[in-house]
Amino acid sequence: MLLLSAVLELLAYCAGLAVQAKLGALGVMLILTVMTGWKARAEKLTVVAVCVLVVLMLRAVP
Repeated sequence: MLLLSAVLELLAYCAGLAVQAKLGALGVMLILTVMTGWKARAEKLTVVAVCVLVVLMLRAVP
Protein backbone atom coordinates (compact mmCIF):
# COMPACT_ATOMS: atom_id res chain seq x y z
CA MET A 1 0.00 0.00 0.00
CA LEU A 2 2.84 2.37 0.81
CA LEU A 3 4.56 1.56 -2.48
CA LEU A 4 1.37 2.32 -4.42
CA SER A 5 1.02 5.66 -2.64
CA ALA A 6 4.64 6.54 -3.36
CA VAL A 7 4.29 5.63 -7.04
CA LEU A 8 1.13 7.73 -7.38
CA GLU A 9 2.82 10.73 -5.77
CA LEU A 10 5.83 10.34 -8.07
CA LEU A 11 3.55 10.23 -11.12
CA ALA A 12 1.70 13.32 -9.92
CA TYR A 13 5.01 15.12 -9.45
CA CYS A 14 6.23 14.17 -12.94
CA ALA A 15 2.90 15.18 -14.49
CA GLY A 16 3.12 18.52 -12.69
CA LEU A 17 6.60 19.16 -14.05
CA ALA A 18 5.57 18.30 -17.60
CA VAL A 19 2.49 20.50 -17.45
CA GLN A 20 4.39 23.38 -15.88
CA ALA A 21 7.01 23.21 -18.62
CA LYS A 22 4.36 23.51 -21.35
CA LEU A 23 1.61 25.63 -19.80
CA GLY A 24 3.21 27.50 -16.93
CA ALA A 25 1.07 28.66 -14.01
CA LEU A 26 -2.22 27.81 -15.75
CA GLY A 27 -1.15 24.18 -16.06
CA VAL A 28 -0.20 23.97 -12.41
CA MET A 29 -3.57 25.47 -11.44
CA LEU A 30 -5.38 22.89 -13.59
CA ILE A 31 -3.39 20.00 -12.06
CA LEU A 32 -4.27 21.28 -8.58
CA THR A 33 -7.93 21.53 -9.61
CA VAL A 34 -7.88 17.95 -10.91
CA MET A 35 -6.30 16.64 -7.73
CA THR A 36 -8.68 18.64 -5.50
CA GLY A 37 -11.68 17.36 -7.42
CA TRP A 38 -10.36 13.82 -7.27
CA LYS A 39 -9.77 13.91 -3.50
CA ALA A 40 -13.13 15.60 -2.86
CA ARG A 41 -14.92 13.11 -5.14
CA ALA A 42 -16.31 16.02 -7.19
CA GLU A 43 -16.74 14.24 -10.51
CA LYS A 44 -17.89 17.22 -12.58
CA LEU A 45 -15.02 19.41 -11.42
CA THR A 46 -12.50 16.68 -12.16
CA VAL A 47 -13.89 15.88 -15.62
CA VAL A 48 -14.02 19.53 -16.68
CA ALA A 49 -10.50 20.24 -15.41
CA VAL A 50 -9.09 17.14 -17.13
CA CYS A 51 -10.79 18.04 -20.42
CA VAL A 52 -9.43 21.59 -20.32
CA LEU A 53 -5.97 20.30 -19.41
CA VAL A 54 -5.97 17.78 -22.27
CA VAL A 55 -7.08 20.37 -24.82
CA LEU A 56 -4.43 22.85 -23.69
CA MET A 57 -1.70 20.19 -23.64
CA LEU A 58 -2.63 19.08 -27.17
CA ARG A 59 -2.50 22.66 -28.40
CA ALA A 60 0.88 23.21 -26.69
CA VAL A 61 2.56 20.39 -28.60
CA PRO A 62 4.71 21.90 -31.37
